[in-house]
Formats: sequence, C-alpha cells, structure tokens
Amino acid sequence: MSKKLFIETLGCQMNVRDSEHMIAELNAKEPYELTTNSAEADLIIINTCSVRERPVHKLFSELGVFNKKKKEGAKIGVAGCTASHLGKDIIKRAPYVNFVLGARNVSKIAEVVDKDKSVEIDINYDESDFAFKDFRSSPFKAFINISIGCDKSCTFCIVPKTRGDEISIPADLIVREVEKAVVTGVKEVFLLGQNVNNYGRRFSGEHTKVNFTELLRMVSGVVGLERIRFTSPHPLHMDDEFIEEFASNPKICKSMHVPLQSGSTEILKEMKRGYTQEWFLNRVEKLREMAPGVSISTDIIVGFPGESDADFAETMKVAAEAKFEQMFSFKYSPRPHTEAAEYSNIVDGEVASARLHQLQDFQDTVVDTVMSAQVGKVHQVYFEELRAEGFVAGRSDNNFLVKVKGSEELLGQIQPVKIISSARMSLMGELLA
Repeated sequence: MSKKLFIETLGCQMNVRDSEHMIAELNAKEPYELTTNSAEADLIIINTCSVRERPVHKLFSELGVFNKKKKEGAKIGVAGCTASHLGKDIIKRAPYVNFVLGARNVSKIAEVVDKDKSVEIDINYDESDFAFKDFRSSPFKAFINISIGCDKSCTFCIVPKTRGDEISIPADLIVREVEKAVVTGVKEVFLLGQNVNNYGRRFSGEHTKVNFTELLRMVSGVVGLERIRFTSPHPLHMDDEFIEEFASNPKICKSMHVPLQSGSTEILKEMKRGYTQEWFLNRVEKLREMAPGVSISTDIIVGFPGESDADFAETMKVAAEAKFEQMFSFKYSPRPHTEAAEYSNIVDGEVASARLHQLQDFQDTVVDTVMSAQVGKVHQVYFEELRAEGFVAGRSDNNFLVKVKGSEELLGQIQPVKIISSARMSLMGELLA
C-alpha cells in the first residue's frame, strides 16, 4: 500500500519543477500517492521561497499548523530557498521538522527522508548532470530546467546565496528531456533558469558550448513540439540575435517576462542590474517592432533604499512607455545576506506604499485597455484546464488566459478562439473550429 505525500510549493516556476523532481525521486524509491490533505499524509514537504520576507515569516506558523494536524508518525521536511539560507536554524526553531533540503540539493531527497534531522544545504552542489526520474504535474506542459544557480550580484536578491553559482545543463540533456515530454503528449515546454539568456556561460564538464539562442533553435527542432516558453531573460543579455530568434521562430510563444526592477538608471546602478533605462526601453521597442502582438510582463520593486520621488517618476515613465501587459510589483523587502540589507537610506514605509498603489493603479488602467482591445481578435489557445460551470481554460500564444464553453475533449488541443468579452484577468471566447 503506497504512502501519501503532501507537498506545498511556494514561489517561482523553478520551485514547481523542483517539487516535480522530488516527487519523481521519492516514487523511484517507494510509491507515494499525492494528497491535498496534509492530515492524511505520511510525508509533508514545504518547498519554500525566500525572495520576499513575508513567506519566510509564514513558514514557521504553517509548520506549527502541520505539526498539530499531522497523523502519528508522519514526517515533515522543509525544502527550497528558505531551507538553503536558514538550514539548521529551521530545526532549532521547529524541532519537529525531520529534514531540511536546500534548493541546490533536490537530488538528495530520497536519502534525507530517512535521516532524521538531516540538513543538506550545500549551494555548491552540482546537479547539472543529474538524471532526474520523470514526473510532471501537467500532462500538457513540461517545465525543464536549463541552468541552476545565478552569477548576478543584484544587491536586493538572495537567490545567489540560496541556489549558488550559475551552471548550465548540457544541451543534449535538455533536448532529450524535451523529446521524452513530447512522446507523452506534451505540446508546450517551459525552459527555466534564473537568467535563461545567459545560458552557456559555464558548464561543469566538457560540453559543447551553446548559447541560449542556439539552444532555442535546437529545442524547436524537436518533432511534435508546438510551443516554447521560457523565463526569465535578463535585460542585459537581450542582444539583437536573441530578439530576432524570438520574433522569427514560429514555435516560440510571443510572450516574454523581462524584469525591469526600477525605471531609474541611478537606482538600477545601486541594484547592480548592469543596464540603463534607455537600454531597457530600446529592447522593449525592438521586441514590439519585430514581434507585433507580443505580450511583455515585468517585475518592479518600489521603495528601494535611496529611491527619491524623481527616481520613482522614472519608473512611472517606463511603465507608461512600455505599457506592460502584466506587472508584478512589490515594496522593497530587505533580505538577509544581501548588500542592500546593509543600506541606511531606507525609504519610509508609507511613502513606499503610496508609490506602490500609484503604480498598481496605473497598471490596472493599462491592463484594462489591453484586455478590452482583444475583443473581436482571434487567438490560438492551448487548452489545459477544466473550469467550473462547463468552461475550459488555456493560454493564447501571447499568454492571455482564455476561457470557452467546452468539455475535457478540448484538453491538450490548440484551437482558434474568437474573443467575445474581456475582464482584467482573463478573456472569454468562442471556438471557431
């Protein structure tokens, strides 16, 4: 009789893939049945995120709840980025936790689960050549890591301290994983890395040197694959060759997440982002020129130490000129082990909140305009999810969420859909086929 596994995944899509890897490795050791009820689980894992402060605080309250509700003999493990930077302190604060597994040590899950109080958090551990077993949470889409770690030194970001130095996964392993996914019926792959377009900078062994643009061409050559997405490219590495491949390759979906972080060149310098406002806007302009209809999303931090009213006005200027189809915006949150955490020129919390509201209110007007402009247009939609009241949902090539009336027969199909109405978060359509 199989054991039951409850796994909660927080944060980015790389964490989603890490959770899939953990599930696969555990099942290779002994069968586990996934459950959404932690109280019936034999093993509870929280795969954590430490990019912002709130999820870290939330972790310990959640652990306490799981400990009270768990059945007798059940084990609790903490994985991911918070595990990497807190390590043994997690067990000190929550002694009922059975193991701690860092974001760079996912392949060790089958070992640590049976070693009580085991802590594996080596951020220099190299998993780039590790052949993980197969598990995917969706039969229609495959998340595929193309690199691990990060070589950037952004002053606000803890990721290099939790995921270690950047190492690219060999291109032949990536292509093989894409081919295996396609054989199972997957039509869309999502290539993952902290800075995907820096791919190829460093491999851990003797491997053919391939850059990201060349990798995209290799992946697009897989027969049966229809869509390629990736996240996140770094603005600094968005050269013309990369943008031209993005625009011209019919298999690459015309949506791109490009983290801005700040519109002020001075603040970007303090963040150590390596580019200017002018460079970022130039890249956006080239994207929109070469790939008409492209959808561009971004991340923005407001209230970074030293951000003046003039600096924030520059961020608003970029938002107005770029007209992002989607934006993830946050108040600056100081993270341990980062340079900015030591800065003294802190922005007043109320000022930062007011700036965030102003930015988000503006972005709402942009999104409303963008979404209403889709009415009457036809999008190719890849259907992946059943929704309530007889609807089926999927994503357009340029990443709009689209719902139509339909049944499970639509799942896994790419169909033309005419948009008949819009809301801020999704579009309603009718099938043309």
